[in-house]
Amino acid sequence: MNILFISLGCDKNLVDSEVMLGLLSNKGYAFTDDETEADVIVVNTCCFIGDAKEESVNTILEMAELKKEGRCKALIVTGCMAQRYKQEILDEIPEVDGILGTSTYDEISNVLKKVLGGSRESCFHDLNALPNVEVPRVVTTGGYYAFLKIAEGCDKRCTYCIIPDLRGSYRSVPMERLIEEAKQLASQGVKELILVAQETTLYGIDLYKKKSLPKLLHELCKIPGIQWIRIQYCYPEEITQELIETIREEEKVCNYLDIPIQHASDRILKRMGRRTNQKQLREMIASLRSQIPDIALRTTLISGFPGETEEDQEEVMRFVDEMEFERLGVFAYSQEEDTPAAEFPDQVPQELKEERRDEIMELQQEISYEKSQSMIGKVLEVMIEGKVADENAYVGRTYMDAPGVDGLIFINTDLDLMSGDFVRAKVTGALEYDLIGEICDEPAQ
Repeated sequence: MNILFISLGCDKNLVDSEVMLGLLSNKGYAFTDDETEADVIVVNTCCFIGDAKEESVNTILEMAELKKEGRCKALIVTGCMAQRYKQEILDEIPEVDGILGTSTYDEISNVLKKVLGGSRESCFHDLNALPNVEVPRVVTTGGYYAFLKIAEGCDKRCTYCIIPDLRGSYRSVPMERLIEEAKQLASQGVKELILVAQETTLYGIDLYKKKSLPKLLHELCKIPGIQWIRIQYCYPEEITQELIETIREEEKVCNYLDIPIQHASDRILKRMGRRTNQKQLREMIASLRSQIPDIALRTTLISGFPGETEEDQEEVMRFVDEMEFERLGVFAYSQEEDTPAAEFPDQVPQELKEERRDEIMELQQEISYEKSQSMIGKVLEVMIEGKVADENAYVGRTYMDAPGVDGLIFINTDLDLMSGDFVRAKVTGALEYDLIGEICDEPAQ
């Protein structure tokens, strides 16, 4: 029996999908990428913002059509949209045979068995449960890097965000489980671990009564085979001196931090329910850059938040211009029902949100280009990701680049390289977001 698995949304959701794939594989199911060959279709959904919600709905409806027309015997929906709109999905899409919440992905095999037996299943447990699956997950990212989800849920309650209602309160995965999972991944050939959670910086606060991300990093660095460890989703107010020192001192931990700040106007930050002001953000960024001079900082911003004025936008532009982030993404504000911000009276028109987003990204493009140009002549360690078709060239990533969101480096060489290989490359050219280089024997700078 062939299963088609469709995973939408963030990398945290992808980890859940990989766990489900592991559970189904353990039960002897086979998998297919061809929707016409699928006996079962599982859609792991996202609904964080409007675009994600639309993609999830459209995907479910497309698969429902396939079920009506093709060989598909069962359609199962999981993930955030399933958690949020379970009754609506069951009521309005009769082709959906099974539905699981965000804390019940470990029940996928049981639900599938019952569905294939002819019943329609709905499986939702306590939102704050933390499934413990001992079967190895199926890594879908190419085998040489993998995401390690270190915590689930969030307690922050930003006014624009629905995640706490869909994923529950913040709960860390016990350290011993993470170490075991990381060892398992390393034994499968994974060389880069990317630590993810709704917020990584608070790791351990619930289990160990203190922020324990530094300790976790030290333990992960001991695992043979792991060469890079990358940290994402660090809330700026939770970054400690201990964490900075750990990043600086542990060679395996990339000098890279993803710090979602969302805005730079104190007034808007307060309306968002964020825990920092611009002064604190500037101090944190200055501290990181002074202690780790080659650190690559990524951030995200929201444009067009309710009540945002032209003055607020100008403040953001000044901030971005002065901070010169290596990596930056901007989302136009998405008005999500059941969030406080959705009820704010002074909503910004969609067109204006997008204009402001584009204005920030245009500025960032200039900054990125200058940053890329400044890399010419430097020697960097590169992880090879694949070969460029019909050319003597490979594509890879440096420590400054997370997969899927950041830039790439294109390396011209006659050598035969494999995905996952590490090489040293001298940067010979630069585009806005990508670098060009050639292999060299000089030590990385």
